[in-house]
Amino acid sequence: MEALLLAVVVGATLIILLMIGIPVAFSLGITAMIFIAYDEGFGGFPVLAETLFASLDEFALLSIPMFLLMGAAIAASRAGSDLYEAIDRWLYKVPGGLLISNIGACGLFAALTGSSPATCAAIGKMGIPEMLDRGYPPSLATGAIAAGGTLGILIPPSITMIVYGIATETSIGRLFMAGMIPGIMLVVLFMVWGWVYAYAKGYRFTEADKHFSLKDKLVILPKIIPFMAVIAMLLWALYGGVATPSEASGVGALFCILLVMLIYKVWQPKALWEIVRTATRESVMLLMIIGMAALFSYMMSSLYITQGIAEWIVGLDVSKWVLLFFINVFLLVAGFFLPPVAVILMTTPTLVPIIIAAGFDPIWFGVLLTLNMEIGLITPPVGLNLYVINGIVPEVPLKTILWGALPFMLCMVVGIILLIIFPGLATWLPDYMMGAIK
Repeated sequence: MEALLLAVVVGATLIILLMIGIPVAFSLGITAMIFIAYDEGFGGFPVLAETLFASLDEFALLSIPMFLLMGAAIAASRAGSDLYEAIDRWLYKVPGGLLISNIGACGLFAALTGSSPATCAAIGKMGIPEMLDRGYPPSLATGAIAAGGTLGILIPPSITMIVYGIATETSIGRLFMAGMIPGIMLVVLFMVWGWVYAYAKGYRFTEADKHFSLKDKLVILPKIIPFMAVIAMLLWALYGGVATPSEASGVGALFCILLVMLIYKVWQPKALWEIVRTATRESVMLLMIIGMAALFSYMMSSLYITQGIAEWIVGLDVSKWVLLFFINVFLLVAGFFLPPVAVILMTTPTLVPIIIAAGFDPIWFGVLLTLNMEIGLITPPVGLNLYVINGIVPEVPLKTILWGALPFMLCMVVGIILLIIFPGLATWLPDYMMGAIK
């Protein structure tokens, strides 16, 4: 009980720091320092620097800035608009085809960048005004893009998956493969809802002022196929054991920069510097969170909070399914207040041993955790994607965006339920491609 009480005090301290506007990384670090001083006095501080730098001395972490560089290069070009245009030309006759094409573009752009905010910004700038002009309700137009952007942390290559793999010492290649089928499943669920809504509201089967010939549909493909080939190459290299995530991400970043330079003529020094600057800024932010979360985890462990909570949960006389239900609720609530990376780094030291002890697959749990984090991206108070969309279309109130995203949240809940009922959705592909773990 002492561990639980201390956990509540630590959690309250962290929440207070976050609420007064201190960035996540520094909130984690300050909380860790306060309670290490409480437990060990100032004599415990020398170990902080060692813990911080040791947490970042990980070769696999190199993949994070490389994948971010890859995403920044794509976001700096017209690749997003071309993806959107290509899908729109093929789906314009489908009821709600514009909505479905936006969701499809979100899925593809998420695969190219691995970033939810970048996906929201790139597709939202093009898709939302177009949908509003064609009479789509503001709630549906904005909510669809906000939800579609969340696919960036599930569809590989995913920064969230990389962080989970490092934190739990599980195979990043397996995690990438595990996220593919659930990612496609979510895209399909989003599209089905969009189609049902459009059909129920009586949207036209064809856009009256639009017609694309087969030539129009094919002419745009040469611009996007090279980028999809890069993703295919990365996945083949990772799944086939040809390269590590760090190696594959470096090659992917190089190819994406070269493609952006050749296809979209982005070779001006200023434009290239902006790509590097954007990737560097986001990388430093994520690595600071990772380092400070390591201090936080060290503090939780040294105060026996993590072990105490784990022992308390294991001691509960409940079935593993009830246990899984409460873990899902906890992750959902945590995702409301903290970004996915912070939640993973703070919770996995406690949750993963419990999950394994209960007989669940840690790879499968990584996908389940990510799905919960997706919901957190479109729910206040953090709800990062909501604020990105609001910045694109400030005339649409935040409340309207939230209500538009609600049906897609329910689609994610359906996805979580399906993943729990059919764990093979996450485990089949890794086992098929890389062999079952014995």
